[in-house]
Amino acid sequence: MASALFDSGISTEHIPVKLVIAGPFGVGKTTIVSALSEIKPLNTEEVLTQAGTLVDDLTGVNEKTTTTTAIDFGRLTLPGVVLYLFGAPGQARFQVLWNELVRGALGVLVLADTRRIDDSFAVLDLVEKAGIRYAVAVNHFPDSPDYPPEALREALDLGPRTPLVVCDARDPASARASLIALVEHIRELVLS
Repeated sequence: MASALFDSGISTEHIPVKLVIAGPFGVGKTTIVSALSEIKPLNTEEVLTQAGTLVDDLTGVNEKTTTTTAIDFGRLTLPGVVLYLFGAPGQARFQVLWNELVRGALGVLVLADTRRIDDSFAVLDLVEKAGIRYAVAVNHFPDSPDYPPEALREALDLGPRTPLVVCDARDPASARASLIALVEHIRELVLS
């Protein structure tokens, strides 16, 4: 299946593709990069400090003890393609990294959390302003409310062609299905 996604006629062994994993604070970006990566991922996780609690809203993620302070990085090789995965930090104070992270990226997988759906709008705005292709994966947490896809699409104000999937960022198969939804969407847009 993956080889069909990238059958472009280019005679290279592996085409390098840069993808960004974005989303609000505490949505599971580090977790999904770790679940997907075939190499030991680079994580820039630091312990949340008391000073950080004045800046980071822990509502809905009270159990969170660490945060990404720069990027996460992982790699996933599929037939004909090597995906380089860059996890973006979710807090507004780290958005200075955004332009550099999306430079040269083929697409963005935006993670959302139904417990804090409104937190996704700032990230979706950044992605849309950058004019980059994207898909949305709703990361399902044990205490997440369940909604039908139509309700999620409406709540996130997504167009009908924007891929929307529900995933468990901890599960490699589920994480991979989310990534495949993004890659298929990119391929569809590029070839149309």
